[in-house]
Formats: sequence, structure tokens, C-alpha cells
Amino acid sequence: TRAEKPGCGSNAEIPCVRSARSVPPRPGGDWSMSAPFEERSGVVPCATPWGQWYQTLEEVFIEVQVPPGTRAQDIQCGLQSRHVALAVGDREILKGKLFDSTIADEGTWTLEDRKMVRIVLTKTKRDAANCWTSLLESGYAADPWVQDQMQRKLTLERFQKENPGFDFSGAEISGNYTKGGPDFSNLEK
Repeated sequence: TRAEKPGCGSNAEIPCVRSARSVPPRPGGDWSMSAPFEERSGVVPCATPWGQWYQTLEEVFIEVQVPPGTRAQDIQCGLQSRHVALAVGDREILKGKLFDSTIADEGTWTLEDRKMVRIVLTKTKRDAANCWTSLLESGYAADPWVQDQMQRKLTLERFQKENPGFDFSGAEISGNYTKGGPDFSNLEK
């Protein structure tokens, strides 16, 4: 089944979603997908000198490459609502004021395979309109193409949450999807 919003055309003011698939309910009536949206659809990473960062509607992920063999006790990581700091040994890798606020006590970091630190931050504002344009206020900005792709991904993730019976992970979107697209919540069903 294909799902398309009314008004799809060359000058549509609302987003046009193509190729969303209807997903049959799982036994017991559960319409949720078996894997998180970003696992099914992929991520839109923003490359940095130390690794990459990417985002979903609810979280920001920071992946930092560290020297192979790094141990957890070598890592100093400070996570606050608007600040992040990461150092390995004596070397400061990342420090600064975040682009937007996060929930400080939900931030976590892990050392994976002794060669990558993954930091997960929970956004305070968790909607498609809150697409971070950079990781820090003063650095690691996404280039315009990456920013556009991030916004598209967050808008499709928003549609997925609003329409759990459809799989938007491979869908294409065009039209006005900036700031998460228009708000359809007040429309009568």
C-alpha cells in the first residue's frame, strides 16, 4: 500500500511522502516496528575530525574514535544539560556548549571495542522541528546537504510515530518538510 498526502504535486505546500508501506499488525495487535526507526532507515551522519554525530527525534549520538586499546579508566566524560566534555588521558577531544538543551541525567557514554566512545544525549525538545544544525553552538555544523537530509529523516520519523501502521523507513519526502513539516494534529479524522 502506498501512502501519499493530498496536494502532492510540483508546488505542494505540504510534504509529499512516497512509498510508505502498510505494515500488518504483529500477533496480539502490536503495530510497532521490530527495530527502531534509525536502524531500519539508516542514519544521516555529520563527519567531524574525531568521528561523527547524528540525531533522531529524541536523541543525539556522538561517536568518537579513540586510540585502539583505550580503557574506560582513561576516559573523562562530562555531560550536562548544555555542555559536553570528553578527554582521553591528557588529550581533550571535545568540549563546548551544545547546540540545544538535553536531559542531563539521561546522558550516557560507553566505550565500544576499546576504540570508540559513543555518547547518547536525550533532547529536551523531542520533535521534528528541533533538528540540530550543529553539535556545538560554536562547531561541528552540518553542511547544507547533510542538514537537509537530517531534516528529511526527522520528518519521516515524525510521520512514523504519528502513523504506526505504515513503514516510512524507505520513503522519500519532498515539499515543505522544514521544521518538521506542517502540523496535521488539528485536522478532523
